[in-house]
Amino acid sequence: MTAKMMAKSELPDSGTGQFIALGVSFGVDAQAQSTPEGSRELSLREHEYLRMLKTLLANIDGIVYRCRDDAHHTLEFASHGCLAITGYEVSQLLQNTSLTFESLKHADDQLWVAEAMRLAFNERRAFDLEYRLVRADGKVRWVWDRGTGVCDAQGNVVAIEGLIHDVTSRKEAEQGLRDAERRYRGLFDNALEGIFRTTLEGRYLGANPALAKIYGFDTPDELIASLQNIGSQLYVDPERRQEFMRIITTRGSVSGFESQVYRKNGEVIWISENARVIVDDDGTEPGYEGTVEDITDRKLYQSRIEQQANFDPLTGLANRSLLQDRLRQAILTAASSRTRLAVAFIDLDRFKFINDTLGHQVGDELLKTMAARFNACVFERDTVARLGGDEFVLLLNSSGSAEQVRVVLERMLGNVTQPWMTEQGEYQITCSVGVALYPDDGVDAQTLLKHADSAMYRAKESGRNNFQFFTREINTAMTERLALEGKLRRALERDQFQLHYQPRIDLVTGRILGAEALIRWYIPGEPPILPDRFIPLAEETGLISPIGRWVLHTACAQNKAWQDLGLPPIAVSVNVSARQFRANNFVRSVAETLQETGLHPSHLELELTESVMHDAPQLVSMLDELKRIGVQVSIDDFGTGYSSLSSLRRFPVDRLKVDRTFVEHIAVDTDDAAIVRTIIALGRNLGLKVVAEGVETAEQMQFLRDHACDEVQGYYFSRPIPHQQFETLLRSVATQSR
Repeated sequence: MTAKMMAKSELPDSGTGQFIALGVSFGVDAQAQSTPEGSRELSLREHEYLRMLKTLLANIDGIVYRCRDDAHHTLEFASHGCLAITGYEVSQLLQNTSLTFESLKHADDQLWVAEAMRLAFNERRAFDLEYRLVRADGKVRWVWDRGTGVCDAQGNVVAIEGLIHDVTSRKEAEQGLRDAERRYRGLFDNALEGIFRTTLEGRYLGANPALAKIYGFDTPDELIASLQNIGSQLYVDPERRQEFMRIITTRGSVSGFESQVYRKNGEVIWISENARVIVDDDGTEPGYEGTVEDITDRKLYQSRIEQQANFDPLTGLANRSLLQDRLRQAILTAASSRTRLAVAFIDLDRFKFINDTLGHQVGDELLKTMAARFNACVFERDTVARLGGDEFVLLLNSSGSAEQVRVVLERMLGNVTQPWMTEQGEYQITCSVGVALYPDDGVDAQTLLKHADSAMYRAKESGRNNFQFFTREINTAMTERLALEGKLRRALERDQFQLHYQPRIDLVTGRILGAEALIRWYIPGEPPILPDRFIPLAEETGLISPIGRWVLHTACAQNKAWQDLGLPPIAVSVNVSARQFRANNFVRSVAETLQETGLHPSHLELELTESVMHDAPQLVSMLDELKRIGVQVSIDDFGTGYSSLSSLRRFPVDRLKVDRTFVEHIAVDTDDAAIVRTIIALGRNLGLKVVAEGVETAEQMQFLRDHACDEVQGYYFSRPIPHQQFETLLRSVATQSR
């Protein structure tokens, strides 16, 4: 009931022949009453209006009611829907015969419902409420109550008229979507329904103001005059009108029929219709009557939920859920047609470095660019999905053989490696790809994805920027890898790690200046596990951070213990992973470790790989903090990364450690010899010490001495040894120096 209806109810019968029924007024020409013919016409029109009203009331799912505006809201009228909703016959409630309708309201809702109604009356508007009723059988039902106040000639509210719907099912369904509804606006399904009456040919005979509002017209008369052919003027798809006609002709009614229609201004909206055939007393069918609800907001909401459920919000690609569904469907199709399909698992190489160094916003732009490049390499019937992070999957329905898959992936790798431009500079991105074929490598979605993932790891181990097809050997290797990961997760708590120490020697004096702490893993009853086998796994799984903290603390504590024994003070070098160094609390963690162990900061050196040394303000700031503490910093594996000389000049570091791959052949390879000479000269010009790693022969030693290298480290002097043996080494060197 609209405010306009309420206003009409306020008018007294002024002799114009108006008929007031449940707040809906039907105008009657007073002049028509002055003649017998006019009276008969009036009677027929009144009869027709009453008959239509009765029909429409019967068609409404709920209670149409009228009650007094008194303390108990004494019920004067209620439609037949009363029994279904309350469990009480209308006769039990009318005039408070057995009990009051007010008493059916849940005790917790009575006060606020009464107050909400009173506020609506004071503001001269309709009320729109949802509250609980207690049925005759004791069950609690949620109802939606839409009504308005009926005023007398003095403007005082004397009665309440409205419509009550049972919305318990909807309320229960909404409970499961409560979290989603807090992020998105709720379904707009509380609007008044439009009511219509049409001819069989599709011309409106009657409409209420709500229907006119839904379709964008100012009045029902304007709607009726403008829409002379519903099928051609209203429906966006005329075939929907034909479907409406087919259903209602076959069944006699239609329920929840959804269509898109045009509003007066050309806007397209969604509606849901309930309608049935009108049957006159003589058995003729003059047309249809029913209700219309605007469900545009609900359809938009459903579309957003579907988008969220099936597509990645960043790239717009299919997400894991949609991929699983499409992969299952593709397998069924391939099985029935005896064809093949391929699943390619893609992981961007070094994405975390870019994301951490340049920022997540730049990382997001990279992911969107890569998504577009992947899409450009496949056919429309294929699927590109993002599983999360930098992991993507291609579902290639169009590939019938391994060779065809190879062609697609080679094209994709070439496309991916095209330069990627950002404000920070130009980058070349690569990816590693693993491929599993149906039915060769699996006959279900889970197996194909698992095997493609295993092949992807083999591609990374093979140098990245390539693709590998799944093999049984890969499956065996991945099984071993998973077993190793499980053991690695328990290694710290089981105290299976040890530190070995390799001395760093002053090339001029021969003194031990420091010791590099190198981790070793010993599982009882098994051969030692080499670092190059478990360190990459620790990096991938994130276990490198707790392991790194253990190494730092253990090395500092051991160095302090040597000093407490009166041994010559040296610096202990600890390798720091990129993940560990980029942690927000890294500098604080170093300071706390030094304080806990009592080691002086000058006796700790942190070794960072060249790949970490990216020219970023955050990096320089962290290095400055470490230098303020008094910790030494060196660049490990120098010459294998890509740091520029300009950025190196700004980094507050103490040493450059020449990678062992250059030292290995300096006595016989002129290129390696030139590189080492250049690094030594570079360090001297920048005021940095230069350390040569991997020194194993006298020839290498002589070359480094001839070219004024500062310090050396390698098997020529000592292998990495346990702390007890290193203590003995320190004692012997100290004794020789006396």
